[in-house]
Amino acid sequence: MMRYAIRALLPAALATAVLAGCSPSSGGGTSADTGKNGDSAPSKAAGSAAAEKGVTLGAPGSACELPVTFGLAADWKPEAVEVEPGSDLAALGEQGPVTMVCEVDAKPAGNIGYLRVWQGEPSDDTPRAVLEAFVTADPNAGEATYTDFRAGSLAGTEVGYTVDGELLDEPKAEHAFAVRTPDGPVVVHLGGLDSQEHEEMLPAYELARKTLRLS
Repeated sequence: MMRYAIRALLPAALATAVLAGCSPSSGGGTSADTGKNGDSAPSKAAGSAAAEKGVTLGAPGSACELPVTFGLAADWKPEAVEVEPGSDLAALGEQGPVTMVCEVDAKPAGNIGYLRVWQGEPSDDTPRAVLEAFVTADPNAGEATYTDFRAGSLAGTEVGYTVDGELLDEPKAEHAFAVRTPDGPVVVHLGGLDSQEHEEMLPAYELARKTLRLS
């Protein structure tokens, strides 16, 4: 398992400047705004083709053993992440009630971005509550819209939102979904270099959401 230190944290530390896919938690951060109706249909890139399925992630023996399994898009490269408590950069691996446990790199498939998996401690919090806390913990998040979905026996919540910052020319789109499992909540998040990269990677994110199952 990769140690969440120099090799793992440098890409995440550059996220604010480059990917903005893993923002540090902030107890005093500004909460994301809720959309007009507070929810929306699951997002889908206009005209985007379905992603070709590669390996299944999450099962015993896979790159990241998780409470859930889901299909990865072909050529996306997964790697387990271990957050070292107390390390200087540990906060980058924690957001709201969850901690990063897996990172799936899109570069081998031709995009700049990551599908990141986060897990929390078992609780009675609903998937929406977990997801709202996750988004709120990013001080640059805004314009969030939530919707419920089902994948097999799992009931979850999805959010689409924007992230802004001094180093971005304009707000960029991000998506995440959350489910509750006996081993704790799981959040799967998709960032990207910018909104165009994000849109190109949405089919891989949708593949993960649609194929999600309990391990």
